[in-house]
Amino acid sequence: MKTLLLLTATSLAMLAGCRGDPSEDPPVHLQRNMYNQERYNPQAAGRFFADGRAMRLPEPGTISREEYDQYGGDESLSTGRQDGRFVMTIPPGAADRAGGYEKMVARGQERFNIYCAPCHSRTGDGQGIIARRPQSFAKVTNLHDKEVRQMPDGQLFATITNGIRTMPSYAAQIPLSDRWAIVAYVRALELSQISQAEPKK
Repeated sequence: MKTLLLLTATSLAMLAGCRGDPSEDPPVHLQRNMYNQERYNPQAAGRFFADGRAMRLPEPGTISREEYDQYGGDESLSTGRQDGRFVMTIPPGAADRAGGYEKMVARGQERFNIYCAPCHSRTGDGQGIIARRPQSFAKVTNLHDKEVRQMPDGQLFATITNGIRTMPSYAAQIPLSDRWAIVAYVRALELSQISQAEPKK
């Protein structure tokens, strides 16, 4: 009987200690290394790889499987390249999927004004609101420069996809079909500026 009373008292004492009050003591981690693992922050330096970067670049030529499948594995539509070279003009399949070239250009104008105009301006002259800021640290490309006008359409598409110099990649924000639409609009924009610059007879 005394043993039963002793066990009962001990059990009650233990239960009384489980009231859920906050404790200043550190928690007990039976497998401490599962909670405290070494890791790198994004964009951090790392000692493991020879280039000193913790983040790894994708292998050259890597593209999103989702986007690749979207165009039935057509390399020119998915990457802007064919046999390792930039395609000179927008692949016909891009306009077909957009419902025609006219709809494609209209969609491109809408996307351009959202994503590109803040830096390149709505006319593409490189004097957008970001470029006009006093603390702007980089010259924004004028899309009417001869170098851009002579650039293959595939290269322009790849620039939007991958970024260049201080311009970041827009692959995450702009779907593949909209990137081609922006290329189409940039070409239309260039033609409009050329026609305005021509002297009247």
